[in-house]
Amino acid sequence: MKDKSRPAITFFPEFETLYNMISNEIADLTEEELDYISEDWAWAGWSIRNQISHMASLIPRWLVSRWGPTIFPLGDHGLENIEEISFSKSDRRLNDDIYWEIDDLAFMLKKFIDLAIRVLEDNSLEFMASQKIDRDATPQWEIMAKAHPYGVTSEGIPAKGSMTLEATMRHIYFEEITHLYNIQRLKKAQGIPTNSVVPEVGYWILEGWDRSEP
Repeated sequence: MKDKSRPAITFFPEFETLYNMISNEIADLTEEELDYISEDWAWAGWSIRNQISHMASLIPRWLVSRWGPTIFPLGDHGLENIEEISFSKSDRRLNDDIYWEIDDLAFMLKKFIDLAIRVLEDNSLEFMASQKIDRDATPQWEIMAKAHPYGVTSEGIPAKGSMTLEATMRHIYFEEITHLYNIQRLKKAQGIPTNSVVPEVGYWILEGWDRSEP
């Protein structure tokens, strides 16, 4: 039984301001600025547009494709095209042929952040901490797992392990913040002022993370 007496959103209030922080950072950018990439830094291989597309797609890929049977047992997540989202031909992004305009990408990002907020409102922290799935082995996970105080395991090279639903929500937030940091670096590389203060949490502050600046 999912005890809603202590909804998890109480412990993840940062999700409620996440979209506004991101949208504020991409406001009024031109098409050229949105599509800027550079070979000078590894983090500049994806444009701002690509970053937003990834930030949108990762949420349903985790919450519906991986966790759907647990948190949406009736399939009431409200996404009709989850297969298309989860298996997009665009690498870890929404399908570029369908979702390219920044307004469409921002709309989808808000929709999926709202879905994450719904999950946090509908489930207790205790329930989320008690649910666990295995996660795929990835080269980056060995270092990324260090950002989580609990709720994840990591072993082997490439690192594989398990993750609780609570840790998944933390992972989603850490991903969003890290890619927001990348967006700011892409703006700096073009001489564009940044608009937000990126929280110093998650993956981008880890020792050994590439924090090179333009």
